[in-house]
Amino acid sequence: MRMNALRPLSAVVLAAACSTEKQAAPSGPPPNAKVVDESKAGDVSGHVMIEGPVPANPSIKMSADPYCMRENPNGGTLENFVVDNSGLENVFVYVKDGLGSYYFEVPTTPVKLDQKGCRYVPHVLGVRAGQPLAIANGDDTLHNVHAMPKANQGWNKSQALKNIVDEKVLSAREVMVPFKCDVHNWMHAYVGVMDHPYFAVTHDGGKFELKHLPAGTYTVEAWHEKLGTQTQTVTIGEKESKDVTFTFKVLLMGTN
Repeated sequence: MRMNALRPLSAVVLAAACSTEKQAAPSGPPPNAKVVDESKAGDVSGHVMIEGPVPANPSIKMSADPYCMRENPNGGTLENFVVDNSGLENVFVYVKDGLGSYYFEVPTTPVKLDQKGCRYVPHVLGVRAGQPLAIANGDDTLHNVHAMPKANQGWNKSQALKNIVDEKVLSAREVMVPFKCDVHNWMHAYVGVMDHPYFAVTHDGGKFELKHLPAGTYTVEAWHEKLGTQTQTVTIGEKESKDVTFTFKVLLMGTN
């Protein structure tokens, strides 16, 4: 495999392409916990929209890494504002409050955060507290995964070879955990850590879905990396579907 000029000599002593942080065994539901009856559950779906002059995303200078330059021959921009037909992408939408004593099993299948084309892919994602997060290097160049949580344990780990995968477990609910690459300062990602399955990242024109919610009244929050948060109160009955719209109104100054 061709070694990139940025790669330290110590990388050749890496003994394995995958390291894993083991997940604690599930403890099971607490006493008096409720389980969702999906045959009676409802759905909340909708859009996240943006109004006003959308700021231009700053351009990226990749000249320090020839590999990144080759992967992005036309250059690139940051992903601060991704808009599709007035719909705002990369918004993390989740149930903030209202689930009470419901219990949800934690998936054991890892959620993947890749580094591809000298970017984190996806830019925003969600994972369950206690579920493995697999961080992969899909590039033939050095990356450095630097997670900066507040409620969870942080880490800073080099990935010097292509196809290295590190599995980590974020055990506490946190919105959001920032990730960066210390080698490529334009690379950023955000991970929402949830203690329930009711979260989504907007796509295809700002769409989102929160499916199989039990009847109840909920606080639903929409988070964006530059525009902050908005909340709405939503009440659904059994087998009921509700449609909600979040609208972020942006002023050009103060959002870059």
